[in-house]
Amino acid sequence: MTILKEKLPVGLCSDHAGFELKGIIEGYLESKGISYKDFGTFSTESCDYPDFAHPCAAAVEAGEVYPAIAICGTGNGIAMTLNKHQGIRAALCWKPELVALAREHNNANVLVLPGRFIEPEVALECVDVFFSTEFEGRRHELRIEKIPVKQC
Repeated sequence: MTILKEKLPVGLCSDHAGFELKGIIEGYLESKGISYKDFGTFSTESCDYPDFAHPCAAAVEAGEVYPAIAICGTGNGIAMTLNKHQGIRAALCWKPELVALAREHNNANVLVLPGRFIEPEVALECVDVFFSTEFEGRRHELRIEKIPVKQC
């Protein structure tokens, strides 16, 4: 598993629609001996994804967790929130091929899954691909450097 950084936990966050899948992923990480930090939510009670996405993104940026996995119903809202942070490259993926490209070409540091639109087995396959796929660098490096908004 290449993206995992030694001694850093994986960040996890979700809203109520992603809570069940987040639990499945937590169990999977535990079975692999991979530590994680859960930023919530902690139930299926209706809640707002930004309340959990912002702390998770801040922890990735601060080097407290790396990488992270985020889940909401469609994945769109939580991805939009995460990507407001300058140091985050959150990729909404629902199949392993998209995950591989997000890592290889975009150096994604947060995997976003659509909790209501992905089967748990496919989600776990996506997690494996996310952890095992290296960033290609080279021509993609210049593109990645252009993503953050520069102050004028």
